[in-house]
Amino acid sequence: MKAKISVSGSAANNCGAGAFKKAKEVGAEIAKQGAVLVSGATIGIPEWATRGAVANGGLSIGFSPASSKQEHIRKYHLPTSQMDVIMYTGSGYSGRNLQMVRASDAVIEICGRIGTLNEFTVAFEDHKPIGVLLGTGGAADELKQILSMAKRGKKNIYYDTDPKRLVKTLLTEIKKRDKELTAEEKKNNKKRTITEIDEQS
Repeated sequence: MKAKISVSGSAANNCGAGAFKKAKEVGAEIAKQGAVLVSGATIGIPEWATRGAVANGGLSIGFSPASSKQEHIRKYHLPTSQMDVIMYTGSGYSGRNLQMVRASDAVIEICGRIGTLNEFTVAFEDHKPIGVLLGTGGAADELKQILSMAKRGKKNIYYDTDPKRLVKTLLTEIKKRDKELTAEEKKNNKKRTITEIDEQS
């Protein structure tokens, strides 16, 4: 299966100079390096990342806070273009954030406000690999200090200023975890096969 990387970031323009361009580069790298881009099906940083992925032949999946396409457009005023699949969660923003992160193998934080912090804490508590694109402003540039104040450590968090390198780092970690799970799955399948043989004999 292809790895799924969600891009979490501000839907508003409160970011540092060039942040949207960096987000588009992140999306492009996710596609070029063979992964699937996951987003909150929203504007701003996630939309620019989606544009980058789509422009490079990538697959994009959006998780909407709305319960339907009509609500997505009329209530939340969110876009549908650039996305191959939209999952209408009907869970509002906080519920959407939870489902989006848990559907992903890793998360990249770019700029951001309170919603981005929400997605970060979900990924942190779920022990997901997290990439932080530094130099984009907003919450992303404050995460080191927040973790230091919270005294929660920094395991599974990777900081970088280069989109290509950050995506590569996360994919390396995802592949490492997948390798361990594949070995465990093969072991379980072997046990199951032996049990089936014993039952048939």
